Amino acid sequence: MDYRFLGASGLKITEITYGNWLTHGSQVENDVATQCVQAALDAGITTFDTADAYANGAAEKVLGDALQDQRRESLEIFTKVYWPVGPKGPNDVGLSRKHIMEGINGSLSRLGMDYVDLYQAHRYDHQTPLEETIQAFADVVRAGKALYVGVSEWSAGQLREGQRLAKEAGFSLVSNQPQYSALWRVIEDEVVPASKELGMSQVVWSPMAQGVLSGKYRPGQPAPEGSRATDEKGGKNTISGFMSEEVLTRVQQLRPIADELGLKMSQLAIAWVLQNKNVATALVGASRPEQVAENVKASGVRIPAELMARIDEVLGDSVERDPAKTVSPEQRPA
Repeated sequence: MDYRFLGASGLKITEITYGNWLTHGSQVENDVATQCVQAALDAGITTFDTADAYANGAAEKVLGDALQDQRRESLEIFTKVYWPVGPKGPNDVGLSRKHIMEGINGSLSRLGMDYVDLYQAHRYDHQTPLEETIQAFADVVRAGKALYVGVSEWSAGQLREGQRLAKEAGFSLVSNQPQYSALWRVIEDEVVPASKELGMSQVVWSPMAQGVLSGKYRPGQPAPEGSRATDEKGGKNTISGFMSEEVLTRVQQLRPIADELGLKMSQLAIAWVLQNKNVATALVGASRPEQVAENVKASGVRIPAELMARIDEVLGDSVERDPAKTVSPEQRPA
């Protein structure tokens, strides 16, 4: 397992991060979730990403329980704050000082830890002054409850203003967590250049485009039983944008490239995002331990330039590149 620095910081993280969105506390049983975490540890992953909103806190609890016997100093734990949690009252959401302070305390309690390595703004809060948000994060860092601060799905302009205020407050934003894959490249034109300028890395989610780039969804055929596309609890909705016949057909044409590299389709998808030098790590989840063992084989893979060009040619205009797709809700979600 290879490591990369997170932004301009001195923190090293595994270039494959185990994430438990849409799985722990919701789609898979706790014992299977624990087996997946152990498989990640066995594979050399030391970086784990979760959020307070995942399964309304249950995902943090499952992750904390699964890691309770591990040496804390040997792990890098990421969590987030923004989306509604708990009883989802008017102050149980957003990036107000109140919610951030209560959010970090709740996350630490569920994780069973004294601090997290990275605390992330899960979206941009248009209804809270950015100065208030940044000051609250600064106080979380000074209290020793988080070592570093990052954001998720912020635009280039929001990153620049956030970093300016962070440095005035005595710390730096080190990362942004966007969706990024060979099919979803909306960060490339604006967010990545801004991040390079600001000393921030990408912690990318959905490198397999919700599983579509694994090749398991075939055009003209029903989705495999038990797959995300059949999950009525939320997975089906998140994957729907990638499920057109055109996209599925083009994805199948990537198979010879994966074969040429000696990779499975899922490994090719993860390796593809890691070719971007501004990407510090790719988040992968799992509903079975063996999926973790497969995914980590993407670490350290280098795809030749000619094959990267062939991937672009195969996917063609099915790739989403519009920078305007990096957006946070104008109103806080209820």
